[in-house]
This record gives sequence, structure tokens and C-alpha cells, in this order.
Amino acid sequence: SAIIEQLLAEGTEPVIFYSNSNIYPLEEYLVRKNECTRYAESLGLEVIDDDYDHDVWLEEMRGLENEPERGSRCLKCFRFRLLRAAQYARRNGIRVLTTTLASSRWKSLEQIDQAGTWACDTVNAAWADDAFRLEWLGRNWRKGGLQERRLQILKEYDFYNQLYCGCEFSKHD
Repeated sequence: SAIIEQLLAEGTEPVIFYSNSNIYPLEEYLVRKNECTRYAESLGLEVIDDDYDHDVWLEEMRGLENEPERGSRCLKCFRFRLLRAAQYARRNGIRVLTTTLASSRWKSLEQIDQAGTWACDTVNAAWADDAFRLEWLGRNWRKGGLQERRLQILKEYDFYNQLYCGCEFSKHD
């Protein structure tokens, strides 16, 4: 929420691409999606809902189920989700990609930045159009008072605040 607010303050109207096939169970996914939508609508923004495909996500994560938080499963998950966002961005003429994943203190900024750069590079290579390049905007969204603002927004909107990243494997950590 604070990231979206910050982008708006900088003169950027974000396109919110909700891609969270990692979230389990479906009820948890729906609660989070509804909260995202509620906030976006309060700002006059649209949410693009990527297909929830937990089975495909599970197949991608096969063999990494016992990896710890910030391990190779997280990097692969970030790549999976950011590639889908990058593909959407490219198909729809969006030139810059960033993510709210970087706001979580539970996640590795290095992994998120690596996955975002990889997703943009992958999409740019697939389309090979020098006139259009998707750019990765890797930022540390935890700085500049954004963590504090995030907590304020949580209270103002009475948001649901999850206690795990969303995947069933992190729930045990």
C-alpha cells in the first residue's frame, strides 16, 4: 500500500498485476486479493488479476519444498511470478516493472532484484524489439519511511495482516 502511494506521489500511476499462485489455501489467496482490490479501488486504480494456478506453481517448486525462507525456492517463486508480470507488461506496452515483494522484511532484496532483472531480460530477449525495452525498477521499498507508512495504512484501512508469505512451505517456518 505504501509503495503504491509512493509511486502515485512520484507521478506514476501503477498498474497492479496481482500474481500470487503461490498463496495457499485458496481462501487465503482470496482474502489477500480482496484486500488489494479494496485498496486499489479506494485510489481509483485497477487490479489485473493473473490466473490463480497453484498446481502449476507447485510443479515449478517441485523438489524445493524443504528449502528455508530466502532459499532457492523463494528465488524460483519470485522468478515465476515476476516473469508473468513482465510478460503482461510487455504485451500491454508497460515499460517499467517493479514489485511490492521488496517491502517484506522476510524476503531477500537481492533475490527479488535478481528475479526482476531476469524476468525483464527474459521478456526483452523473447521479443527482441530494440524499440521497446522493459526496464526493471529495483528499489529498497523498506526505506524512506515506507515501512512506517505501511503500518499506518494497515490501521487506517483495517487491513488483514498475514503472518506468512503465503505458500504452504513457508507457513511452517
